[in-house]
Amino acid sequence: MSNKALRWLKEAVETIVIAFVLAFLIRTFVVEAFYIPSGSMRPVFQIGDRIMAYKLLYELRDINRGDIIIFKYPLNVRKNFVKRAIGLPDDEVLIRNKKVYINGKLLNESYVVHSDSWNSGFPRDEYGPIKVPSNSLFVMGDNRDSSEDSRYWGFVPEDNLIGKAFLIYWPPWHIRIVRSFSHIE
Repeated sequence: MSNKALRWLKEAVETIVIAFVLAFLIRTFVVEAFYIPSGSMRPVFQIGDRIMAYKLLYELRDINRGDIIIFKYPLNVRKNFVKRAIGLPDDEVLIRNKKVYINGKLLNESYVVHSDSWNSGFPRDEYGPIKVPSNSLFVMGDNRDSSEDSRYWGFVPEDNLIGKAFLIYWPPWHIRIVRSFSHIE
């Protein structure tokens, strides 16, 4: 093999190794793609949407009420879940007649969908009051009547946090920036 071919081969291998290392670092520390397998976050996310989540130095103190977060499911950390942060550390969460109150004040949630018109008294409709531990979050899906969330399996510990959703990138007709919002009246 000639010197020119060896130089080319060496540069090609270096480029490939650098690309893999950068891709690994970016996926591990900066952003990661996730698939939406259920309708619990409708209408924001549809089944089959693919989203990007911001992960860089993402900790509990970086989360605002209304953020859509990705986390390891507390009952099986091999599964990732996507839900909206509703109760922050030390908040008191109360749900009455499908309305959420944080520290005694109604949470204005224009993004919420209720597919059932009846109120059965189940945890999804009547819950609490309960105080969120200082190292945890209370999360809920936007499609409230079709979401298994903190009302059923409890709080999300800080160690389970992965990141914050910021972009729907697939399918192409769903591409958009994901907004976080939630207001207490």
